[in-house]
Amino acid sequence: MNGSRAASAPELKAQIEAERAGRPFLVFRDGADAQAIVAIEPGAAELWVGRSESADVRLEWDEEVSALHAQIEVVRDECTLVDDGLSRNGSYVNEERVHGRRHLRDGDTIRFGRTAVRYRRPGAGGGAEETVVAGEAPAAATVSPAQRRVLVALCRPYKDGSSYATPATNQEIGDELHLSVDAVKTHMRALFEKLGVGDLPQNQKRVALVERALQTGILSSREL
Repeated sequence: MNGSRAASAPELKAQIEAERAGRPFLVFRDGADAQAIVAIEPGAAELWVGRSESADVRLEWDEEVSALHAQIEVVRDECTLVDDGLSRNGSYVNEERVHGRRHLRDGDTIRFGRTAVRYRRPGAGGGAEETVVAGEAPAAATVSPAQRRVLVALCRPYKDGSSYATPATNQEIGDELHLSVDAVKTHMRALFEKLGVGDLPQNQKRVALVERALQTGILSSREL
């Protein structure tokens, strides 16, 4: 997989200059292993990613990328990755496959085919990220103190913002909170329903629960 890390002083300088411009941007390595930076200009509404000549972010060297693979929607400085089945091989954010839409955060790694693309949003702070979406406020209000402790323990591996973090297991949560695994499972089932992820496939529920808790502000990173 192509990496997005700067490999030389000039490449690092180019990334720093892109950060100073204050606009969201994408950084990746092209087919010749050279760094490429695509800035998201003011007023842009969308960017298309794919191998086609019509793509805004063209990854023509990667045979696992579709002609028009995915779309990045832009609203002000907020970006959302959209892949609703257009691509053959799917799109991934931090190695989790996107089904539909995924709001992007500074530092996310997006993978199209074998190509890793780092999303940067310079100056992204905690204020907006921690705002509770109005529709989620009732769910937050119905989470009991015991369920909240389980939710915090589930999300704790994400405290440092690592792209490779995974939710805590039931055993790890039980060990931290001195609960049996069965008790943890009972709380988790309730949280799945209250936060609206109960209908997802079993192997997606835990990550989706973490995302829902952190992205809507039900939990803040300070609580981890």
